[in-house]
Amino acid sequence: MVAAISWSGGKYGWLALLRARAAGHEVRYALTMFDQSGACSRSHAVSPDVMAIQVRALGLEPVSVCAPWRRCEAALVSGLRNLARRGVDGVIFGDIDMAAHRPFEEGVCAAAGLAAALPLWQENRAALVEEMFGHGLKAVVVTTDDRYLDGGYCGRRFDRAFVAALPRAVDRCGENGEFHTFVTGGAGFEADLPITTPPRYAHAVSFNGATAHYHCAPLRNAGPNH
Repeated sequence: MVAAISWSGGKYGWLALLRARAAGHEVRYALTMFDQSGACSRSHAVSPDVMAIQVRALGLEPVSVCAPWRRCEAALVSGLRNLARRGVDGVIFGDIDMAAHRPFEEGVCAAAGLAAALPLWQENRAALVEEMFGHGLKAVVVTTDDRYLDGGYCGRRFDRAFVAALPRAVDRCGENGEFHTFVTGGAGFEADLPITTPPRYAHAVSFNGATAHYHCAPLRNAGPNH
């Protein structure tokens, strides 16, 4: 299958990419949803330039879709149709078990004439974390949701010490949106990404009539040309 991958830059998309390639899929594109301004990615708040550095380091071509929340589905279907015209047959997703996600993903793919593949679906979360560490995962926590985790967790490395420090009620995978990560090294990378994390900031996000307060760790390219 010639594929694109739904890409946030986080740990489970990265693991799904490794799984898809191991299964023989030719994953060419990384599709990222950005806000309407195009300045930062949805949920993870990563800038397009930093996202592009990561995506290209993994041998993928970055593709972006920009839209306000109310138009995300229509914009995503349009983006998927464009990928279909470029020879893509299917889309890889890194979701584990959020019940509402799979039918949405399968629906937008079907609307574009594509197949949806979820290589991590219904697998044990703790086992997936260990699998990632086994692949040499290096990642930074780029957002935390104040409803679950305070800002002190934001900007930390996602490693065994971070997992051990999580409150009992917080999922170690962050599958419920408690926190999000950005992968900077591990399998698939020739070298760790030259990324730094300036001081974090907080902001309010409204979604589906509810407001959540997020802490974000902005990422910057610290490579030789910056």
